[in-house]
Amino acid sequence: MDKELITTSEFKKWVLTISDKYKKAQIKAAIKVNNEMLAFYFELGKEIARTSYKATYGSKFYDNLSKELINNLPDISGLSPINLRYMERFFNLYKDKIQIVPQLVEKLYSIPWGHHRNIIDKCKNVEEALFYIDKSFENNWSRDMLLTFISTDLYKREGKAITNFEVQLPKINSDLANQITKDPYNFDFLTIRKDFDEKELKDKLIENIQRFLLELGSGFAFVGRESRLLVGDTELYTDLLFYNIRIHAYVVIEVKNRKFKPEDLGQLGAYVSSVNHTLKGENDNDTIGLLICKDKDEIIAKYTLETFNIPLGVSSFEIDKFMPKNYRTSLPTIEEIENELKK
Repeated sequence: MDKELITTSEFKKWVLTISDKYKKAQIKAAIKVNNEMLAFYFELGKEIARTSYKATYGSKFYDNLSKELINNLPDISGLSPINLRYMERFFNLYKDKIQIVPQLVEKLYSIPWGHHRNIIDKCKNVEEALFYIDKSFENNWSRDMLLTFISTDLYKREGKAITNFEVQLPKINSDLANQITKDPYNFDFLTIRKDFDEKELKDKLIENIQRFLLELGSGFAFVGRESRLLVGDTELYTDLLFYNIRIHAYVVIEVKNRKFKPEDLGQLGAYVSSVNHTLKGENDNDTIGLLICKDKDEIIAKYTLETFNIPLGVSSFEIDKFMPKNYRTSLPTIEEIENELKK
């Protein structure tokens, strides 16, 4: 008998075995549910990764497998050759981690397949991939949000601010507080001129408060800008005041359009202490202060933080996109309106 016919026959039997397995598991009815679909994709990826037929059929293996699977499972979508390749990569990326931490399966099967394909394409290793899996799962990110945070390299930025949280907060609160910091913060969502001043930067952040909250991270709620604090006979006005529901604490954020100076932490510390005395409730944790500067000397920042007994952090921000020099808003300035009225 022709060897090629034997091989083809054996290949079809193998595909039929795979198809029967998922028919018996009522995959046709369950495939519409995301976690069942991803379980199917993971198992199919495992079959593909472990079969010897890839060597037999070479580059045509995925085309042949796709055709046979579609014939056997006509009601199941997503069986294209390219998607089959993603299934194999899906299995290979996470197989070792799942053996060590089986509970990862729940998160893995709980985000959409489109998210997985982008993570597979753009992440360099399984640790980075699992970071974005966790974030997508915890924050219910859309695909566009996922791509935004991947493009701004959130994996390398989160928790990287210089802080004294480990010393000034209980461990569980310290770990959570560090997770809500970044370094640097990415402000590319702002439409701003290159030679912007500090007031303009803060104005733009407030104008884009929803995007700013996304960049700050999970659990942040905006309380106000220049929030009034009455301390004795003195009025203080915080720069930007937030509350974070994950750490159950107020967060005072100061933004400086220049390099970090040690005295900046003195001002921020005064605001943090004042919020503790005037706003903090009995169920709130200690208020946290975060200074976001245009630049910083990390050693100076670290040494300065050691002199404070309240939880503070220092980070930086970056903006890579600016309005062109000849850009002007479509709205006239006050001076232009007054000149027109004089005419």
